[in-house]
Amino acid sequence: MTTNVGQKLKERIGAQTRRMKQAERDRPTLLGQTVFLGTLGLLFVVPVVIGAYVGQWLDGFVEGYSIRWTMSLILLGVAIGGVNVYLLMRE
Repeated sequence: MTTNVGQKLKERIGAQTRRMKQAERDRPTLLGQTVFLGTLGLLFVVPVVIGAYVGQWLDGFVEGYSIRWTMSLILLGVAIGGVNVYLLMRE
């Protein structure tokens, strides 16, 4: 009887030890968090910058002063960037 209880206690302690070691290995590092935040920033900023450049290029074809395409595509870039960040955070 005591051997059975001792064996169960040993197994339980072993399982907890393995979980603690796994949690220590999976703990995010400063470098990992920095890379993650950089990725989030790029996922948001790149569509905005592309929208601004393409909008500027399209506005160059319009006579006179116009920022219609630039503003529209910047706002579209913000929306796409927001969706990108949301999808990455959801993973």
